[in-house]
Amino acid sequence: MTVTGPVKPERLGFTLPHEHVMSTFGADPARYPDYPVERLLAQVLPYLARVKALGVNALADCTAAFFGRHPELLKRISLESGMLLLTNTGYYAARKHRYVPAHAFQESAEQIAARWVREWRDGIDETGVRPGFIKIAVEQEPLSEMESRLVQAAILTHLQTGLVIQTHTGDYPAAARQIMDWMEQKGAPVSGWIWVHAHAVEDTTHLLEAARRGAWISLDGVNAEREQHILQQLLALRAANFLGQVLLSHDGDSFTVDGGLRPYEYLMTDFIPMLKREGFSAAEIGRMTVENPARAFSIERD
Repeated sequence: MTVTGPVKPERLGFTLPHEHVMSTFGADPARYPDYPVERLLAQVLPYLARVKALGVNALADCTAAFFGRHPELLKRISLESGMLLLTNTGYYAARKHRYVPAHAFQESAEQIAARWVREWRDGIDETGVRPGFIKIAVEQEPLSEMESRLVQAAILTHLQTGLVIQTHTGDYPAAARQIMDWMEQKGAPVSGWIWVHAHAVEDTTHLLEAARRGAWISLDGVNAEREQHILQQLLALRAANFLGQVLLSHDGDSFTVDGGLRPYEYLMTDFIPMLKREGFSAAEIGRMTVENPARAFSIERD
């Protein structure tokens, strides 16, 4: 489900599964972000043109509600850039719950899930734009009460919509294990869950365990500094035949809270050429950048 409507999975093509077209992360939370639209467009559209020229056809915008999600603006950007964009439903509980809206502190997981399911069925607010995935964030072991509630809400939403869950988790393997346990207990396939920022994990055996259980492994911090670490993770995942569950991205941002730009092109310009030199085949690279995102974001029901 893109911001301009549903498309066949094979139309996605080369996809960046974890980026930010724009965000207000770092500013005070707000349901309706006040962007300087013309300045934003003057920066974002040329950058997306550059990324598109590098071969990217689709991008999952992981800017969550209350720190910059703007479905209408994303739709305009998609139409003007020709880039397929996906937005999300869900709440972000990392950063000490700063971006969790007040009502979520008073509501049950079922009530929160009902809000997210409504966005899927009816569109976000009055925009008519529907989310293409669920985005939540955790940062503690054990999970806080709020984080646990949002995880449960995400699982309920997944079961009712088929939307994949992206969870900002990073190097918290016990939290990842808890999320997968709950999914199995609720009858949700672990393949409906993406371990976001898995590149931050130091002990790759945790990623292998999650992949064995069916999870998607999102190595979404691709850059020069992390290149060798992520290469070693990929080599381990390939040796265990788990490349079919790997997602690659940057966690970049083409319009930050201060109007800056955090690039998301290193994967195409440097990392993939390095993978080729290290013996990764075109088929393996295509699996991680084209086939896997299409499968991860596919929705089996509507």
